[in-house]
Amino acid sequence: MRIAFITGEESGDRIGADLIQALRARLGDDLEITGLGGDAMREAGLASLFPIEELSIIGVGAILARLPQLARRLNQATAHVLQSAPDVLVVIDSPTFSHRVARRVRARRPGLPIVNYIPPTVWAWRPERAAAMRGYIDHALCAFPFEPEVLRALGGPPATYVGHPLMGVPALQRIMAASDEVPDPRSAEPPHLLLLPGSRSGEIARLIDDFGATLQLLAERLPGLRATLPTLPHRLDRIEAAISGWAVKPTVVTGEAAKWEAFGSADAALAASGTVSLELALAGVPMALAYRLDAVSYRLRHLMTGWTAALPNFIAGHPLVPEHFHEFVRAEHLARRMQRLLTDTPERRAQLAGFGEIREAMRVTRPAGDTAADVILDLARCGRRG
Repeated sequence: MRIAFITGEESGDRIGADLIQALRARLGDDLEITGLGGDAMREAGLASLFPIEELSIIGVGAILARLPQLARRLNQATAHVLQSAPDVLVVIDSPTFSHRVARRVRARRPGLPIVNYIPPTVWAWRPERAAAMRGYIDHALCAFPFEPEVLRALGGPPATYVGHPLMGVPALQRIMAASDEVPDPRSAEPPHLLLLPGSRSGEIARLIDDFGATLQLLAERLPGLRATLPTLPHRLDRIEAAISGWAVKPTVVTGEAAKWEAFGSADAALAASGTVSLELALAGVPMALAYRLDAVSYRLRHLMTGWTAALPNFIAGHPLVPEHFHEFVRAEHLARRMQRLLTDTPERRAQLAGFGEIREAMRVTRPAGDTAADVILDLARCGRRG
């Protein structure tokens, strides 16, 4: 069985690695994998076409600036899938790139089953994408319980909720178990704050100074406040340079073990809006989210149709987590917000109760990778389905 993967960023890379392990458990040496992935998928045996860091860009302006390079990589990825003649193509997240590959492959080889693991957020913006996907996606594997119904209502492809891969992370499972047993297992003295300014270079550049100013104000109001900033190893130099002039410095940590240890002991977090908000919700860490778009994306913000950009809010169905965008990313505002979340207040208790409901809504009876592997192998063996 030969399976081709197209993955464009680190979050999808971890999902892909989990899926490869589940597929290998079923197929053993009969599994052959090819395509595009990151470090985790390479460790799982994938020889990636090129470093996916080249695709890890965000914002319309950044994409436009690198169009020639992206076009070359798009042609390369499409040609590779066609030449490798897989039994099934799995595109994971990163729809700007991966769906372009999928459409081109479908045009050249219409009988090849194509699965989209983590479909685009049609519930947040551009809902018309759901119906368009039916032309080149045979099945969608969803990480959120509300997505299959949304895709069905919008005329999208058949979909299955497989569960979010985060639900299978052992370190997070231990934190969730503690949160289920004790509604507020932390409340440390002095309080412990997480700073999470994003994983992409542009995100960090647009938020890091505001986060530093917020930390300084909080340290003045909460004597003894501890702060931790988890980051990726390849962003360490960037982060250390950015905080070198801060009057109050957080402890910077790298690696998954250190990250989850910080999540398990933190009282609250100030984070860039993104997948990390779901990690924090599942871990029971009250949060405020902040975000700044690049200049071009900001001008196109009217295209956003979703009522929130926070994943916990979509799952909860109401504005559980506060969001601060652009001119509302103000240190004085954020510091006051975080002070309320770092101490025993109605705001803190409301978030903790909501996070318990989110954990319950997202629970599945088996790992996401196992369910995803079953769907993919069924499509590969039976041929394309409408």
